[in-house]
Amino acid sequence: MKEINRITAAEYMKVFYPSIRNEITELSVQNNFPGIIQVAIDNMKSLSQNSKIQKISISIKRIYWIYKNGNSYIRYIIENLFVRSFESLRKNLQPQQWKFLYQEIPGDFQKIHSSQSKLDKELKY
Repeated sequence: MKEINRITAAEYMKVFYPSIRNEITELSVQNNFPGIIQVAIDNMKSLSQNSKIQKISISIKRIYWIYKNGNSYIRYIIENLFVRSFESLRKNLQPQQWKFLYQEIPGDFQKIHSSQSKLDKELKY
């Protein structure tokens, strides 16, 4: 399989996220992949406010599939927008919800999140 580019990724996301398909389509026409990822993040935030942890887990796994099969641009955007949003997500969830969700997050994303958190802490001092 060829690596997924931003156009193909947008098409997959339209299927993965029917509730936000219109926003994804609009941003896709504008060739705005970071915007598409932000819409997915906002969707997860909404799910977290309604304690829909299982749906968040599915969302993360879908983005991971795109990440795993994506080209370097796709991977860069997902690492720097999507995975970075985990810290905000953690703050919106109850500790036991975050603990459950974190166990469901693919290992590559856990490593990236851990590295980002460590770097953020170092930069604060």
